[in-house]
Amino acid sequence: MFKPIDKLLNQVTMYRLLLYYLIGLVVAAIGLSLAGDLHFSAISIAVSTVLLVVVCGVINKAFATIFQAPTNVESVYITALILALIIAPFSSYQSVNITFLLAAAGLAMASKYILTYRKKHIFNPAAIAIALTALGPRQSASWWVGTTALLPFVLIGGILLVRKIRRGRMVLTFFGSVLLATIVYTLLSKGRVLTALHNTLFTSAMFFLGFVMLTEPLTTPPTAKKQTWYALLTGILFPPQFHVLSLYSTPELALIASNAFSFIISPKVKLFPTLKQKIRITPDSVDFIFNPNRKFAYKPGQYMEWTLPHDNTDIRGNRRYFTLASSPTEADIRIGVKFYDQSSSYKDALLGITHQTPIVADQISGDFVLPKDKKQKLVFIAGGIGVTPYRSMVKYLLDTKEARSITMLYSVRTVEDFAYKDVFEQARQELGMNTFYIITDSNANVSDEHVRFGRINADLIKKEVPDYRQCIFYISGTQAMVTAMQKILTDLWVPSYRIKFDYFSGYA
Repeated sequence: MFKPIDKLLNQVTMYRLLLYYLIGLVVAAIGLSLAGDLHFSAISIAVSTVLLVVVCGVINKAFATIFQAPTNVESVYITALILALIIAPFSSYQSVNITFLLAAAGLAMASKYILTYRKKHIFNPAAIAIALTALGPRQSASWWVGTTALLPFVLIGGILLVRKIRRGRMVLTFFGSVLLATIVYTLLSKGRVLTALHNTLFTSAMFFLGFVMLTEPLTTPPTAKKQTWYALLTGILFPPQFHVLSLYSTPELALIASNAFSFIISPKVKLFPTLKQKIRITPDSVDFIFNPNRKFAYKPGQYMEWTLPHDNTDIRGNRRYFTLASSPTEADIRIGVKFYDQSSSYKDALLGITHQTPIVADQISGDFVLPKDKKQKLVFIAGGIGVTPYRSMVKYLLDTKEARSITMLYSVRTVEDFAYKDVFEQARQELGMNTFYIITDSNANVSDEHVRFGRINADLIKKEVPDYRQCIFYISGTQAMVTAMQKILTDLWVPSYRIKFDYFSGYA
Protein backbone atom coordinates (compact mmCIF):
# COMPACT_ATOMS: atom_id res chain seq x y z
CA MET A 1 0.00 0.00 0.00
CA PHE A 2 2.81 2.40 0.87
CA LYS A 3 5.16 1.47 -1.99
CA PRO A 4 3.71 3.96 -4.52
CA ILE A 5 3.71 6.69 -1.86
CA ASP A 6 7.29 5.97 -0.82
CA LYS A 7 8.41 5.87 -4.44
CA LEU A 8 6.89 9.29 -4.98
CA LEU A 9 8.39 10.69 -1.78
CA ASN A 10 11.84 9.40 -2.70
CA GLN A 11 11.86 11.53 -5.83
CA VAL A 12 12.18 14.74 -3.81
CA THR A 13 14.28 15.88 -0.89
CA MET A 14 12.77 16.63 2.49
CA TYR A 15 13.23 20.38 1.96
CA ARG A 16 11.59 20.35 -1.46
CA LEU A 17 8.68 18.26 -0.13
CA LEU A 18 8.22 20.74 2.72
CA LEU A 19 8.28 23.62 0.23
CA TYR A 20 5.57 21.98 -1.89
CA TYR A 21 3.55 21.25 1.25
CA LEU A 22 3.61 24.89 2.35
CA ILE A 23 2.76 26.12 -1.16
CA GLY A 24 -0.13 23.67 -1.15
CA LEU A 25 -1.42 25.07 2.13
CA VAL A 26 -1.33 28.63 0.80
CA VAL A 27 -3.14 27.57 -2.38
CA ALA A 28 -5.69 25.64 -0.32
CA ALA A 29 -6.24 28.70 1.88
CA ILE A 30 -6.86 30.88 -1.18
CA GLY A 31 -9.30 28.31 -2.52
CA LEU A 32 -11.15 28.06 0.81
CA SER A 33 -11.31 31.85 0.96
CA LEU A 34 -12.88 32.03 -2.49
CA ALA A 35 -15.39 29.39 -1.37
CA GLY A 36 -16.27 31.46 1.67
CA ASP A 37 -14.78 29.04 4.23
CA LEU A 38 -12.10 31.44 5.52
CA HIS A 39 -12.70 34.97 6.78
CA PHE A 40 -9.48 36.24 5.17
CA SER A 41 -9.76 37.42 1.59
CA ALA A 42 -7.96 35.51 -1.12
CA ILE A 43 -6.26 38.71 -2.29
CA SER A 44 -4.95 39.44 1.21
CA ILE A 45 -3.51 35.93 1.53
CA ALA A 46 -1.85 36.11 -1.90
CA VAL A 47 -0.45 39.65 -1.43
CA SER A 48 0.92 38.90 2.05
CA THR A 49 2.56 35.71 0.82
CA VAL A 50 4.19 37.35 -2.20
CA LEU A 51 5.39 40.27 -0.06
CA LEU A 52 6.99 37.94 2.50
CA VAL A 53 8.66 35.80 -0.18
CA VAL A 54 10.13 38.83 -1.95
CA VAL A 55 11.28 40.59 1.22
CA CYS A 56 12.79 37.43 2.71
CA GLY A 57 14.64 36.76 -0.54
CA VAL A 58 16.09 40.27 -0.78
CA ILE A 59 17.11 40.48 2.90
CA ASN A 60 18.62 36.99 2.87
CA LYS A 61 20.65 37.86 -0.22
CA ALA A 62 21.96 40.97 1.51
CA PHE A 63 22.99 39.07 4.65
CA ALA A 64 24.57 36.29 2.60
CA THR A 65 26.67 38.86 0.76
CA ILE A 66 27.74 40.60 3.97
CA PHE A 67 28.63 37.35 5.74
CA GLN A 68 29.96 35.68 2.56
CA ALA A 69 27.79 32.66 3.23
CA PRO A 70 26.26 30.28 0.66
CA THR A 71 22.56 30.93 0.11
CA ASN A 72 19.82 28.33 0.10
CA VAL A 73 16.77 29.46 -1.81
CA GLU A 74 14.59 26.63 -0.50
CA SER A 75 15.24 27.68 3.09
CA VAL A 76 14.29 31.28 2.31
CA TYR A 77 11.01 30.30 0.65
CA ILE A 78 10.15 27.87 3.44
CA THR A 79 10.59 30.51 6.13
CA ALA A 80 8.61 33.06 4.14
CA LEU A 81 5.72 30.64 3.61
CA ILE A 82 5.68 29.65 7.29
CA LEU A 83 5.41 33.33 8.20
CA ALA A 84 2.60 33.74 5.65
CA LEU A 85 0.67 30.92 7.32
CA ILE A 86 1.05 32.08 10.91
CA ILE A 87 0.84 35.89 10.55
CA ALA A 88 -2.70 36.92 9.69
CA PRO A 89 -2.94 38.40 6.18
CA PHE A 90 -3.46 42.14 6.42
CA SER A 91 -7.00 43.32 5.74
CA SER A 92 -5.94 46.82 4.73
CA TYR A 93 -2.81 48.55 3.48
CA GLN A 94 -2.18 50.29 6.78
CA SER A 95 1.46 50.96 7.55
CA VAL A 96 1.32 49.03 10.83
CA ASN A 97 0.25 45.83 9.04
CA ILE A 98 2.98 46.13 6.43
CA THR A 99 5.54 47.03 9.13
CA PHE A 100 4.67 43.84 10.99
CA LEU A 101 5.25 41.71 7.90
CA LEU A 102 8.49 43.49 7.01
CA ALA A 103 9.80 43.25 10.56
CA ALA A 104 9.01 39.54 10.79
CA ALA A 105 10.69 38.84 7.45
CA GLY A 106 13.78 40.85 8.35
CA LEU A 107 14.15 39.32 11.81
CA ALA A 108 13.70 35.79 10.47
CA MET A 109 16.47 36.23 7.90
CA ALA A 110 18.74 38.07 10.32
CA SER A 111 18.42 35.31 12.94
CA LYS A 112 20.04 32.85 10.53
CA TYR A 113 23.22 34.92 10.43
CA ILE A 114 23.31 36.76 13.75
CA LEU A 115 21.72 34.46 16.35
CA THR A 116 24.25 31.75 15.66
CA TYR A 117 27.06 29.81 17.27
CA ARG A 118 29.94 28.78 15.02
CA LYS A 119 27.77 29.82 12.06
CA LYS A 120 24.96 27.43 13.13
CA HIS A 121 21.67 29.13 13.92
CA ILE A 122 20.06 28.43 17.27
CA PHE A 123 16.36 29.22 16.91
CA ASN A 124 13.71 28.43 14.35
CA PRO A 125 13.81 31.61 12.20
CA ALA A 126 10.04 32.06 11.92
CA ALA A 127 9.44 31.40 15.63
CA ILE A 128 12.10 33.81 16.87
CA ALA A 129 10.98 36.46 14.38
CA ILE A 130 7.36 36.59 15.53
CA ALA A 131 8.45 36.47 19.16
CA LEU A 132 10.68 39.50 18.62
CA THR A 133 8.04 41.45 16.71
CA ALA A 134 5.97 41.49 19.88
CA LEU A 135 8.68 43.77 21.28
CA GLY A 136 8.75 46.05 18.20
CA PRO A 137 5.51 46.55 16.26
CA ARG A 138 3.83 44.88 19.27
CA GLN A 139 1.76 42.62 17.07
CA SER A 140 1.45 38.89 17.55
CA ALA A 141 1.06 36.02 15.15
CA SER A 142 -2.44 34.59 15.01
CA TRP A 143 -1.33 31.14 13.76
CA TRP A 144 -4.34 31.26 11.45
CA VAL A 145 -3.23 28.06 9.73
CA GLY A 146 -4.66 26.26 12.77
CA THR A 147 -8.26 26.40 11.57
CA THR A 148 -10.80 23.63 11.06
CA ALA A 149 -11.10 24.39 7.34
CA LEU A 150 -7.36 23.91 6.72
CA LEU A 151 -6.97 20.94 9.09
CA PRO A 152 -7.41 18.18 6.45
CA PHE A 153 -4.72 19.76 4.25
CA VAL A 154 -2.37 20.19 7.22
CA LEU A 155 -2.84 16.56 8.25
CA ILE A 156 -2.43 14.97 4.81
CA GLY A 157 0.71 16.90 3.91
CA GLY A 158 2.12 16.61 7.41
CA ILE A 159 1.75 12.83 7.50
CA LEU A 160 3.56 12.53 4.16
CA LEU A 161 6.34 14.80 5.39
CA VAL A 162 6.83 12.83 8.60
CA ARG A 163 6.87 9.56 6.68
CA LYS A 164 9.56 11.00 4.43
CA ILE A 165 11.83 12.12 7.26
CA ARG A 166 11.08 9.21 9.62
CA ARG A 167 10.32 11.41 12.62
CA GLY A 168 7.02 9.78 13.56
CA ARG A 169 7.97 9.00 17.15
CA MET A 170 9.09 12.54 17.84
CA VAL A 171 5.96 14.10 16.34
CA LEU A 172 3.61 11.67 18.11
CA THR A 173 5.40 12.36 21.39
CA PHE A 174 4.75 16.06 20.86
CA PHE A 175 1.05 15.54 20.09
CA GLY A 176 0.61 13.22 23.06
CA SER A 177 2.36 15.54 25.49
CA VAL A 178 0.31 18.54 24.27
CA LEU A 179 -2.97 16.70 24.84
CA LEU A 180 -1.91 15.34 28.23
CA ALA A 181 -0.61 18.73 29.36
CA THR A 182 -3.83 20.36 28.17
CA ILE A 183 -5.88 17.95 30.30
CA VAL A 184 -3.72 18.55 33.37
CA TYR A 185 -3.68 22.36 33.04
CA THR A 186 -7.45 22.45 32.41
CA LEU A 187 -8.19 20.31 35.45
CA LEU A 188 -5.96 22.48 37.63
CA SER A 189 -7.80 25.58 36.47
CA LYS A 190 -11.18 23.82 36.85
CA GLY A 191 -12.02 24.31 33.20
CA ARG A 192 -13.86 22.11 30.72
CA VAL A 193 -11.54 19.37 29.53
CA LEU A 194 -13.54 18.37 26.44
CA THR A 195 -13.77 21.98 25.28
CA ALA A 196 -10.03 22.48 25.78
CA LEU A 197 -9.21 19.30 23.86
CA HIS A 198 -11.58 20.26 21.05
CA ASN A 199 -9.91 23.65 20.71
CA THR A 200 -6.45 22.06 20.74
CA LEU A 201 -7.30 19.53 18.06
CA PHE A 202 -9.36 21.71 15.72
CA THR A 203 -8.46 25.37 16.23
CA SER A 204 -4.86 25.43 17.40
CA ALA A 205 -1.51 25.31 15.62
CA MET A 206 -0.53 21.99 17.24
CA PHE A 207 -0.47 19.97 14.03
CA PHE A 208 1.24 22.63 11.93
CA LEU A 209 3.92 23.31 14.51
CA GLY A 210 4.49 19.58 15.07
CA PHE A 211 4.76 18.64 11.40
CA VAL A 212 6.58 21.70 10.05
CA MET A 213 8.52 23.58 12.71
CA LEU A 214 9.29 21.02 15.41
CA THR A 215 11.00 18.79 12.83
CA GLU A 216 13.31 21.47 11.39
CA PRO A 217 16.69 19.64 11.17
CA LEU A 218 18.94 22.57 12.13
CA THR A 219 17.26 23.10 15.52
CA THR A 220 16.40 19.47 16.31
CA PRO A 221 18.58 17.22 18.52
CA PRO A 222 20.64 14.65 16.58
CA THR A 223 19.47 11.35 18.10
CA ALA A 224 16.08 9.70 18.65
CA LYS A 225 16.28 9.72 22.45
CA LYS A 226 17.10 13.42 22.60
CA GLN A 227 14.43 14.17 19.99
CA THR A 228 11.86 12.50 22.24
CA TRP A 229 12.82 14.73 25.18
CA TYR A 230 12.77 17.74 22.88
CA ALA A 231 9.25 16.93 21.67
CA LEU A 232 8.06 16.24 25.21
CA LEU A 233 9.32 19.59 26.46
CA THR A 234 7.73 21.47 23.56
CA GLY A 235 4.43 19.71 24.18
CA ILE A 236 4.42 20.57 27.88
CA LEU A 237 5.07 24.24 27.12
CA PHE A 238 2.64 24.46 24.18
CA PRO A 239 -0.84 24.80 25.79
CA PRO A 240 -1.92 28.45 26.26
CA GLN A 241 -2.83 27.69 29.89
CA PHE A 242 0.86 27.29 30.72
CA HIS A 243 2.40 30.44 32.12
CA VAL A 244 5.26 31.76 34.23
CA LEU A 245 3.98 34.65 36.35
CA SER A 246 2.17 36.89 33.85
CA LEU A 247 3.88 35.48 30.75
CA TYR A 248 1.57 33.00 29.01
CA SER A 249 2.78 30.47 26.49
CA THR A 250 2.39 30.81 22.74
CA PRO A 251 3.43 28.27 20.10
CA GLU A 252 6.50 30.33 19.17
CA LEU A 253 7.64 30.73 22.79
CA ALA A 254 7.26 26.99 23.41
CA LEU A 255 9.37 26.22 20.36
CA ILE A 256 12.02 28.83 21.17
CA ALA A 257 12.46 27.45 24.68
CA SER A 258 12.85 23.95 23.26
CA ASN A 259 15.30 25.24 20.61
CA ALA A 260 17.46 26.52 23.46
CA PHE A 261 17.27 23.09 25.12
CA SER A 262 18.21 21.41 21.83
CA PHE A 263 21.15 23.78 21.37
CA ILE A 264 22.51 22.89 24.81
CA ILE A 265 22.38 19.12 24.28
CA SER A 266 23.37 19.00 20.59
CA PRO A 267 26.77 19.15 18.82
CA LYS A 268 27.68 22.63 17.60
CA VAL A 269 29.23 21.75 14.27
CA LYS A 270 29.20 23.50 10.93
CA LEU A 271 32.07 22.71 8.61
CA PHE A 272 33.38 24.28 5.43
CA PRO A 273 35.48 21.38 4.18
CA THR A 274 37.90 21.46 1.26
CA LEU A 275 38.08 18.63 -1.25
CA LYS A 276 41.37 16.74 -1.19
CA GLN A 277 40.72 13.79 -3.43
CA LYS A 278 38.10 11.94 -5.49
CA ILE A 279 38.49 8.16 -5.77
CA ARG A 280 36.31 5.90 -7.88
CA ILE A 281 35.60 2.94 -5.61
CA THR A 282 33.19 1.08 -7.91
CA PRO A 283 32.16 1.61 -11.56
CA ASP A 284 29.35 3.95 -10.44
CA SER A 285 30.45 5.14 -6.97
CA VAL A 286 32.99 7.74 -5.91
CA ASP A 287 34.65 8.49 -2.58
CA PHE A 288 35.02 12.21 -1.82
CA ILE A 289 37.74 12.89 0.73
CA PHE A 290 37.68 16.28 2.44
CA ASN A 291 39.90 18.21 4.77
CA PRO A 292 37.61 19.63 7.49
CA ASN A 293 38.33 23.23 8.39
CA ARG A 294 38.51 22.26 12.08
CA LYS A 295 38.42 19.26 14.38
CA PHE A 296 35.06 17.86 15.40
CA ALA A 297 33.64 14.79 17.12
CA TYR A 298 31.17 12.24 15.82
CA LYS A 299 30.29 8.58 16.26
CA PRO A 300 31.05 5.97 13.59
CA GLY A 301 27.93 5.50 11.48
CA GLN A 302 26.49 8.99 11.85
CA TYR A 303 25.60 11.29 8.95
CA MET A 304 25.72 14.98 8.09
CA GLU A 305 23.77 17.30 5.83
CA TRP A 306 25.82 18.53 2.86
CA THR A 307 24.84 21.78 1.14
CA LEU A 308 26.27 22.38 -2.32
CA PRO A 309 25.05 25.61 -3.96
CA HIS A 310 25.00 25.28 -7.75
CA ASP A 311 23.33 26.75 -10.80
CA ASN A 312 20.18 25.33 -12.39
CA THR A 313 19.15 23.44 -9.27
CA ASP A 314 16.54 20.81 -10.10
CA ILE A 315 13.55 19.53 -8.17
CA ARG A 316 15.74 17.79 -5.57
CA GLY A 317 17.45 20.96 -4.34
CA ASN A 318 21.00 21.60 -3.19
CA ARG A 319 21.14 19.65 0.07
CA ARG A 320 21.69 15.95 0.78
CA TYR A 321 22.33 13.71 3.76
CA PHE A 322 25.43 11.54 3.47
CA THR A 323 26.79 9.09 6.01
CA LEU A 324 30.40 9.71 6.96
CA ALA A 325 32.33 6.75 5.59
CA SER A 326 35.39 7.92 7.51
CA SER A 327 36.19 7.02 11.10
CA PRO A 328 36.58 9.60 13.89
CA THR A 329 40.14 8.29 14.15
CA GLU A 330 40.97 9.66 10.69
CA ALA A 331 42.01 13.25 10.07
CA ASP A 332 40.02 13.55 6.85
CA ILE A 333 36.31 12.99 6.33
CA ARG A 334 34.90 11.03 3.43
CA ILE A 335 31.57 10.25 1.87
CA GLY A 336 30.78 7.52 -0.65
CA VAL A 337 28.28 8.52 -3.33
CA LYS A 338 26.61 6.47 -6.06
CA PHE A 339 25.95 8.06 -9.46
CA TYR A 340 23.54 7.22 -12.26
CA ASP A 341 23.52 7.96 -15.99
CA GLN A 342 20.87 10.61 -15.39
CA SER A 343 21.73 12.02 -12.00
CA SER A 344 20.26 15.05 -10.25
CA SER A 345 21.77 18.50 -10.64
CA TYR A 346 23.25 18.06 -7.15
CA LYS A 347 25.05 14.85 -8.11
CA ASP A 348 26.31 16.42 -11.35
CA ALA A 349 27.65 19.40 -9.39
CA LEU A 350 29.20 17.15 -6.76
CA LEU A 351 31.01 15.08 -9.34
CA GLY A 352 32.56 18.24 -10.76
CA ILE A 353 33.72 19.89 -7.52
CA THR A 354 37.33 20.94 -6.96
CA HIS A 355 39.29 22.09 -3.93
CA GLN A 356 37.96 25.59 -4.61
CA THR A 357 34.27 24.62 -4.59
CA PRO A 358 32.42 25.88 -1.48
CA ILE A 359 30.46 23.17 0.32
CA VAL A 360 28.94 23.11 3.80
CA ALA A 361 28.55 20.11 6.12
CA ASP A 362 26.59 20.32 9.37
CA GLN A 363 23.98 18.58 11.52
CA ILE A 364 25.80 15.53 12.84
CA SER A 365 22.94 13.12 13.47
CA GLY A 366 21.95 9.48 13.62
CA ASP A 367 21.47 6.51 15.95
CA PHE A 368 22.94 3.98 13.53
CA VAL A 369 26.01 3.51 15.71
CA LEU A 370 27.77 0.72 17.57
CA PRO A 371 26.16 -0.41 20.85
CA LYS A 372 27.88 0.38 24.13
CA ASP A 373 28.03 -3.30 25.05
CA LYS A 374 31.22 -4.48 23.37
CA LYS A 375 30.30 -8.15 23.93
CA GLN A 376 27.05 -7.90 21.99
CA LYS A 377 27.05 -9.99 18.80
CA LEU A 378 26.31 -7.95 15.68
CA VAL A 379 25.20 -8.63 12.11
CA PHE A 380 25.80 -5.96 9.47
CA ILE A 381 23.57 -6.23 6.37
CA ALA A 382 24.53 -3.91 3.53
CA GLY A 383 23.25 -3.26 0.04
CA GLY A 384 25.40 -1.36 -2.47
CA ILE A 385 26.62 2.02 -1.28
CA GLY A 386 24.65 1.44 1.92
CA VAL A 387 27.90 -0.06 3.15
CA THR A 388 29.32 3.40 4.00
CA PRO A 389 28.38 3.42 7.72
CA TYR A 390 30.03 0.02 8.13
CA ARG A 391 33.24 1.32 6.63
CA SER A 392 33.18 4.03 9.34
CA MET A 393 32.50 1.54 12.14
CA VAL A 394 34.98 -1.11 11.01
CA LYS A 395 37.76 1.40 10.40
CA TYR A 396 37.18 2.77 13.90
CA LEU A 397 37.43 -0.74 15.38
CA LEU A 398 40.63 -1.37 13.44
CA ASP A 399 42.26 1.88 14.53
CA THR A 400 41.29 1.37 18.17
CA LYS A 401 42.11 -2.36 18.01
CA GLU A 402 38.70 -3.17 19.43
CA ALA A 403 37.54 -6.66 18.48
CA ARG A 404 33.80 -7.33 18.39
CA SER A 405 31.76 -10.30 17.27
CA ILE A 406 30.56 -9.15 13.83
CA THR A 407 29.20 -10.96 10.80
CA MET A 408 28.69 -8.90 7.66
CA LEU A 409 26.41 -9.83 4.77
CA TYR A 410 27.28 -7.47 1.93
CA SER A 411 25.13 -7.69 -1.20
CA VAL A 412 25.83 -6.15 -4.62
CA ARG A 413 25.02 -6.97 -8.24
CA THR A 414 28.51 -7.78 -9.55
CA VAL A 415 31.92 -8.36 -8.01
CA GLU A 416 33.08 -4.95 -9.28
CA ASP A 417 30.45 -3.25 -7.09
CA PHE A 418 32.08 -4.11 -3.77
CA ALA A 419 33.42 -1.02 -1.99
CA TYR A 420 35.89 -0.80 0.89
CA LYS A 421 36.70 -4.49 0.61
CA ASP A 422 40.28 -3.80 1.74
CA VAL A 423 39.01 -2.47 5.09
CA PHE A 424 36.70 -5.44 5.66
CA GLU A 425 39.38 -7.96 4.74
CA GLN A 426 41.83 -6.28 7.10
CA ALA A 427 39.18 -6.56 9.83
CA ARG A 428 38.81 -10.27 9.02
CA GLN A 429 42.53 -10.80 9.57
CA GLU A 430 43.11 -8.51 12.55
CA LEU A 431 39.77 -8.57 14.39
CA GLY A 432 38.19 -11.83 13.28
CA MET A 433 35.25 -10.14 11.58
CA ASN A 434 33.41 -12.57 9.32
CA THR A 435 32.30 -11.02 6.01
CA PHE A 436 30.29 -12.77 3.29
CA TYR A 437 30.03 -11.13 -0.11
CA ILE A 438 26.71 -11.83 -1.80
CA ILE A 439 26.51 -11.37 -5.59
CA THR A 440 23.06 -11.22 -7.19
CA ASP A 441 24.30 -11.61 -10.78
CA SER A 442 23.78 -15.29 -11.58
CA ASN A 443 26.28 -15.11 -14.45
CA ALA A 444 29.19 -14.00 -12.25
CA ASN A 445 32.20 -16.30 -12.21
CA VAL A 446 33.98 -15.87 -8.89
CA SER A 447 35.98 -18.39 -6.92
CA ASP A 448 36.12 -17.24 -3.30
CA GLU A 449 35.12 -19.14 -0.17
CA HIS A 450 33.59 -15.99 1.25
CA VAL A 451 31.40 -15.24 -1.78
CA ARG A 452 27.78 -16.37 -2.00
CA PHE A 453 25.40 -16.06 -4.96
CA GLY A 454 21.76 -15.02 -4.96
CA ARG A 455 20.11 -12.76 -2.43
CA ILE A 456 20.15 -12.37 1.31
CA ASN A 457 17.29 -14.49 2.61
CA ALA A 458 16.25 -16.39 5.71
CA ASP A 459 18.16 -19.53 4.72
CA LEU A 460 21.39 -17.61 4.21
CA ILE A 461 21.03 -15.88 7.56
CA LYS A 462 20.33 -19.13 9.41
CA LYS A 463 23.30 -20.82 7.71
CA GLU A 464 25.92 -18.09 8.17
CA VAL A 465 24.63 -16.72 11.48
CA PRO A 466 23.36 -19.77 13.39
CA ASP A 467 23.11 -17.78 16.64
CA TYR A 468 21.15 -14.97 14.94
CA ARG A 469 18.63 -14.73 17.77
CA GLN A 470 21.40 -13.49 20.04
CA CYS A 471 22.46 -10.76 17.61
CA ILE A 472 21.57 -7.17 16.92
CA PHE A 473 21.01 -6.64 13.20
CA TYR A 474 22.04 -3.47 11.38
CA ILE A 475 20.50 -2.91 7.93
CA SER A 476 21.68 -0.21 5.53
CA GLY A 477 20.65 0.31 1.93
CA THR A 478 17.70 1.42 -0.15
CA GLN A 479 14.30 1.61 1.47
CA ALA A 480 13.13 -1.40 -0.53
CA MET A 481 16.04 -3.44 0.77
CA VAL A 482 15.55 -2.29 4.36
CA THR A 483 11.86 -3.16 4.21
CA ALA A 484 12.56 -6.60 2.73
CA MET A 485 15.23 -7.38 5.34
CA GLN A 486 12.96 -6.26 8.17
CA LYS A 487 10.27 -8.68 6.98
CA ILE A 488 12.76 -11.55 6.73
CA LEU A 489 14.03 -10.91 10.26
CA THR A 490 10.53 -10.54 11.63
CA ASP A 491 9.59 -13.89 10.07
CA LEU A 492 12.65 -15.35 11.81
CA TRP A 493 11.22 -14.05 15.11
CA VAL A 494 13.96 -11.49 15.62
CA PRO A 495 12.41 -8.88 17.95
CA SER A 496 12.15 -5.33 16.62
CA TYR A 497 14.39 -3.92 19.34
CA ARG A 498 17.21 -6.04 17.89
CA ILE A 499 16.85 -4.49 14.44
CA LYS A 500 18.46 -1.13 13.62
CA PHE A 501 18.16 0.30 10.16
CA ASP A 502 19.46 3.09 8.01
CA TYR A 503 18.25 3.79 4.50
CA PHE A 504 19.14 6.06 1.62
CA SER A 505 16.10 7.51 -0.11
CA GLY A 506 16.25 8.90 -3.61
CA TYR A 507 19.69 8.17 -5.06
CA ALA A 508 18.99 10.14 -8.27
